[in-house]
This record gives sequence, C-alpha cells and structure tokens, in this order.
Amino acid sequence: MPVQPKFTRFNQNVLSKYQIYNSIFMTLPFDAVTKTGVLLPLFYDTCKKGFEKGDNPTAIVESFFANYQSKRNTSSQVNLLFRFIQYIERQVVLFDAIEDAAFSVVNNMDGLGTLRSLKETAAAEKKMDELQDYLEDFKVRIVLTAHPTQFYPGAVLGIITDLTRAIKENNLLRIQELLAQLGKTPFFKHEKPSPYDEAVSLIWYLENVFYYSFGSIYDYIQQNIFDGKHINNDIINIGFWPGGDRDGNPFVTPEITLKVANRLKETILKNYYKDIRDLKRKLTFDGVEEHVQRLETELYTLVLNEPSEFTVAGLVSGLKHIKQIVEDTHQSLYVDDIESLLNKIHLFGFHFASLDIRQDSRAHDKVFTEMVSVLIQSGSSIFPHNYLSLSEKEQVQLLAKVSGKIDLSLITDDDTSKTLRTIEVIKTIQDNNGERACNRYIISNNQTTLNVMQVFAMLKLVAFQDQLTVDIGPLFETITDLENAHKVMEELYTNPEYRAHLKQRGNKQTIMLGFSDGTKDGGYLMANWAIYKAKERLTAISRAHNITVLFFDGRGGPPARGGGKTHNFYASLGPKIEDKEVQLTIQGQTISSNFGTLDSSQYNLEQLISSGVRNRLSDTDLSMTAENIAVMDNLSKRSYKAYVDFKSHPKFIPYLEHMSTLKYYAKTNIGSRPSKRGKSEGLVFEDLRAIPFVGSWSQLKQNVPGFFGVGTALKYYDDAGEFESVKQLYQTSNFFRTLIENSMMSLSKSFFDLTKYMSEDPDYGAFWEIIYEEYRITKALILKLTGYTELMQEEPVGKASISIRESIVLPLLTIQQYALKKIQELEKAEVRDEKQIDIFQKIVMRSLFGNINASRNSA
Repeated sequence: MPVQPKFTRFNQNVLSKYQIYNSIFMTLPFDAVTKTGVLLPLFYDTCKKGFEKGDNPTAIVESFFANYQSKRNTSSQVNLLFRFIQYIERQVVLFDAIEDAAFSVVNNMDGLGTLRSLKETAAAEKKMDELQDYLEDFKVRIVLTAHPTQFYPGAVLGIITDLTRAIKENNLLRIQELLAQLGKTPFFKHEKPSPYDEAVSLIWYLENVFYYSFGSIYDYIQQNIFDGKHINNDIINIGFWPGGDRDGNPFVTPEITLKVANRLKETILKNYYKDIRDLKRKLTFDGVEEHVQRLETELYTLVLNEPSEFTVAGLVSGLKHIKQIVEDTHQSLYVDDIESLLNKIHLFGFHFASLDIRQDSRAHDKVFTEMVSVLIQSGSSIFPHNYLSLSEKEQVQLLAKVSGKIDLSLITDDDTSKTLRTIEVIKTIQDNNGERACNRYIISNNQTTLNVMQVFAMLKLVAFQDQLTVDIGPLFETITDLENAHKVMEELYTNPEYRAHLKQRGNKQTIMLGFSDGTKDGGYLMANWAIYKAKERLTAISRAHNITVLFFDGRGGPPARGGGKTHNFYASLGPKIEDKEVQLTIQGQTISSNFGTLDSSQYNLEQLISSGVRNRLSDTDLSMTAENIAVMDNLSKRSYKAYVDFKSHPKFIPYLEHMSTLKYYAKTNIGSRPSKRGKSEGLVFEDLRAIPFVGSWSQLKQNVPGFFGVGTALKYYDDAGEFESVKQLYQTSNFFRTLIENSMMSLSKSFFDLTKYMSEDPDYGAFWEIIYEEYRITKALILKLTGYTELMQEEPVGKASISIRESIVLPLLTIQQYALKKIQELEKAEVRDEKQIDIFQKIVMRSLFGNINASRNSA
C-alpha cells in the first residue's frame, strides 16, 4: 500500500481526530454555567464573521451577547467569558495531545535528516569511515532553560501524556475520562514557582523522555554505525539552567543550585535502579544473579542518600563484568540490554544533566568591586591597594596572575556573598556528582576581556586554587558586542595565563551568542546576520590560535527568539564557521513541542545530529559568494535602520505599556524571575526581558520581532529594480532561505484585523499604521521573492497546524482585546471602578495562557 502524502496523513490523524474528540469534549458537563460548550462555537462563528466584516473585538463581544444571550446581566456575561477561556485552554491541550500522538505517523521517522537516512547515504557514498570519524568528535548539546514560555502546571503535563497515550490507542472511554479530568484541573498557578520548582518540572522531561530517547539514539549509532564498538564520545548531552541561571533572578541562591544538582543525581540514580531491577528479572543465570544483586543494593544505598563509596566507575565495572560472564557462558542472552544501560551511564554519569551557572557581567562587576574593597580593607595582599584605580588592561594583567584564597567570612554584602558561595557550590557539585555535573560559567552581556577575567579570578580565588575545572563562556548579545567579540577573544587567547587554562581544558573555548536580546536590540535580519558574521570572525581568530571554538546559541522558541527550524540553520553554515558541536537553548513550549514525547524527541535530536554531520560529509560548498555577502550586508543594514528608527519612536514603549499585555506577564506566576531587569519605576527598553517583549507582540498578533525591517530592506531592492539580486541570494543561500522561511512563520501567525481598531486611536493610531504597513510590505515582497501565492506554501502541514491553533484561540484573542479596551475605558472614567478593572485585568491575564500554549509550533 503506497504511503500517503504528509498533508493527507496530517488531515486524517490530527485534524479529523481533533474534530471528533473536540465534539465529545464540548458536550461534557463539567462547569457550573450551562451550555458553555454549546455557546462557544456560536461565539467563534461571531468572531470569525465579525472580523471578516471589519468589526472590532468590543463590537463582536457585544453583538454575541445581544444575539444569543441578551438576558444575561454584566456579571453573568463576564462569568461566561471566563468559562470560554477555560474551555479554549483545554482545547489547546487536546490538540497538543492529538499532534503528539500522531507525530510518528505524520513525520517520516526514517526520512531525510534521520540517522537511518544519514547512515544509508554514507554507506552508498562509501563514507562510513568519515561518518565514524566525525561522530567520534561531534556533539549535540540541548540546554533546557528556566525561561517560562509555557504555562502548563505539572498536573496538566501529566494529563497531556496520558491523553496522548489514550489517543494513540484509540481508547475512547479513557479519552473521555481524561477530558473530564482536564475540565476540572486548574491551569492557574496561585503562587510563583521557586527556581527549584522550575527545575523539578523540567527534570520530568529528563526522567520520562530524554533518558530513553538519548539512550535509543546512542544505541542505534553504536550498533548500526560503529558495528557495536565502544564510542569514546558521548555525542549527545543535556545542559540545564534552572537552579543555575541567576541572571536577573535573585531567587536563585547557592543553596538552590546545590539542591537542584542533588535532585538531578537522585533522579538519574532512580532510573538506573529501575533498569538494574529489570535486568535482575532477566539475568537469572548461575554466576550472574549475585553480581546484579550487588549493584542493585549499591544503587539503592545511593538513592537513599546513605554514606557510600560506590562510584560511576564502580557501576560501569560491575556491569562490564556481568556482560563478560553473559558473553562467555550464557550465549550473550540479554547482552544488548546490559550494553544499553552502559550507554546511558556513559551519557548521564551520576549527574544526568550539566548544570550551567549564568550571571550578568554588570552584576559581576559590582560583586568584584565589593570583594576587592573588603579584601584591601582587611589587609589582604591578594590585590594591591590601588587595584580599583588601575586601567582595564592593568587589571586584566593582574587578574591573570592572581593567587590566594578568599576568606568568605569577611564578605557581608548579600549579593557578593551569594556569588562567591555559588563558586564554592560548583566545586561541591563536582566532588559529589562528577566534573561534568557543573563545569561551565556563562557571562551574559559580556562586553570586555575584563568581564571574563573577573570570573576567571573569582573561580580561582574561591575554590579552584589547584586546578580550574570550569569553562568560562562569554555571551555576546547586542549588535555592538557581536561586532567586537573577536577582539575580546583575541585578547584572551594572547593572555599567557588564560591560554594555559584553555590548554588544560583541551584547547576548547565555548562562546555563547544570544538571539533574543540581539533581535530586541537590532531586529530580525540584523541579529541573525550579525551572529553569522561574528561566528565567522570568531572561527578565524580561534583557528589562528589553534583553539577549537564551540558555539552555544541562545536560540529560543519562535523565530523572533532565534528559533524556527533550527536544524536548517545548522545545515546552512559554511566552512568558515566551526561546527564541531551544536549547542542551543531549548525553552518553554519548545521543550514540549520538539522534545516532549519519545517520538518527537528522538526525531528532532536526530535532525540536529544530522544537520551538523551533513556539512562535513557533503561535497557542496556552502560558502556565500561575494555578491551574496554584499546583498546580505545591505539588507541587514537597511533592516537594522528601519528597526532602530521604529524602536526609537516616542510611542514605542508607551504602546507596549498601554496597548499590549506586557505588564500582565509579571502577574501570571509562571516563572520565578522578575519580568524586567532593572529597579526603575517606569518602563525602560534596556530592562525589558526578551520573553515578555516577544510575547507581548505575539499576543497582539503583530509578531514585530520576527519580521520588522525585512520588508523595508526588500523594498529598497524592489524600488531600485534590483530585486533579482535578492532572488539570487534566496535561491543560492540556504542561510538566507531559512531566515525567510522562519520570518514567513511569524507573518503567518500575525492577524492585524484583531487590532485594526487601534488605527483610530488618537494616541496610537499612527504608530499602529507603521507596524501594519511594514507587515503588508514584508508579506507582499516575501511572496514575490519566493514565488508563492500564500505564506508557507511549501509547508502545508506546518501551515495547517498553525491555522487550526489560531482558529482555536481566535475567541480567546477577541476576549483579551475586549478586556484590554474595557480597562482603558474604566481607567479614563471620572470615577474609577477598581473592582471592575480588577475583573477585566484577570480576564487579560488568564487569556495569556491559552494564547502562548497554542503557539508551541513556533519552534
């Protein structure tokens, strides 16, 4: 039987099932308001037809009540709107579960970009030796961050998992039970989670998904590409930020960091224990059983956190001994199971995930100044009395040679104490869980060589006098910092002491490049191009000094945060960019959508591995021509100017503050971090966090960070009659094509009819028109560039998924805009009705959840 097209498989296994199960869900009597499920389709229809006619959200909501519920009083109307929000939130969950259940059917698990496809291509081209050599040296690291862009509490995540399983099994009775459970399970968090709570939420994915998908991928590579031989390289590993990322989060303390590391160790030990118990049921042979029993007992002792000398090496040695006996005397029965457990231990050690520490360079500078002042006052000889008046260059030279040990009891300032005690904790974690458990310190907003050397000195003075077993990773974020990054790194590479540190760390240097803050700073095209060029410059300077640079990309979920089809970016990089490792942040809805199930996790990890490997094995030269570089430079500069002019508009910040949901993010209790960096009373652009910034544009359905400036840049070439040169760039550069494809996704998720009423606002009408005009131009010229008649024409499944999700939340968006308009009216009234304002603010806040969760396919 021939395989049906992907779009057909999507319609049959996702769209059709959603229609069936949603009809069941809409008839469940789980709320106090009668007929909510009957009224919601009527409300959706009113919204759809209303926007087609050009009505505004207020008129749409009022016409719905006038036509269908005219007898309701104001209080009852508000109550119904809250019920609609609850239903829609759960419709999104249902659609998530159905898409997850259908993942392996809709996607070709053995197709292009998978390991099977990679292996078969390498075998056909007689490049298996090259493939093995590359995989001995290549790594993919996905780093789970604490940035909250998904609002599901743990109970709801559990229901999604169970619902996905029931849908896969077509178990109608179980589906009905779970939908009823879903209807009664609250989505709203009444208290902010602690950083530890955030860590526990993400450890769920480690324990239930990554443990198995990583193991499965590694087993496949070992058996099918290396013919069963041991691989020294781990190839895939996990980084972890919750509990270690203290950038702007005062709630991440040294105690929290240690607690998270202990939880990670406890979780991986429990997984090993379960696997050993499974082996014990299989390895019931003479001369084997007692060895398995010993390992089980040792692991049980560790899980209980009782004193034990048992190590990773001891566990590996014990399993290898068992494996040898089974091979020698028991016909290798179940030897693959033993090997699979050995592979997991090779991947996860006793640490499970590598906990990164991150802090802002400006915070370090304050800490360092306070620390030096205290030491000088105490009579310590570590720093000269005139240290703080020295030039930056002199300070760097001194910090490179600094030695001694700080007495932390001298430090009384809380921030300084926490920063320095965190370094002590890094050493403790390494001693308890192994070096891989915590061996990287990321410096966000890194601008200078001094920023790196301050951390270098603190690490040595606090806990690493003998040997510094921590990698320092500067994070370059703004356009200016990206342009200067190679100069900073050259100063570090030519510093004898820092160079000696790198030699001891295998001559490797991790450099993180930020996307979301780059996009916020310079707009979509410039941020991506600035990072591309920075990577080329950093690769050249690193190679000149015989250093292997490892790029760690701060990619988020949606294109506006550097996301989109991430593996396409890695597959589009030319030979001038180092590609020994693929490292990227994964956060929020990207975790659940790309890696939330065994199927999606395995598929997307394989795509990332394949994207890096394809560059090395391919004979295609991905270098950009001089003509293409010139066009890309010009496009990004024109896009940058358009975005900076827009960002500098006097209405930019007030528009976000008064017309968007920006100020409501802080009230949602979805994350432990404050919603802005500074302590200023008013809203300052520099203090805006990327997630509320990008999210607010997304809630408005304007998606500015994913396209603004692109249309203006393309228009220049169109007006000049030189559009063919942009077409040539699009047709010959995978990098530029990927940028345009991801920008199309942002445009596809924009819906200006929702906020068209703002065009008549006396304060913000002209500003709204600026955004809409850029959207209109960008859409028209991208269609002209691609030759498409509609956006995402070549991605019908992605387009269909977005379309369904957008239709689900259309009533939610309408309610949100209606509530925002009500708040504006109530705040302008002569007598403020605080009670009514509070009610409508709650509607806005609650409607945030479903809108964000519905955007999970933005990654």
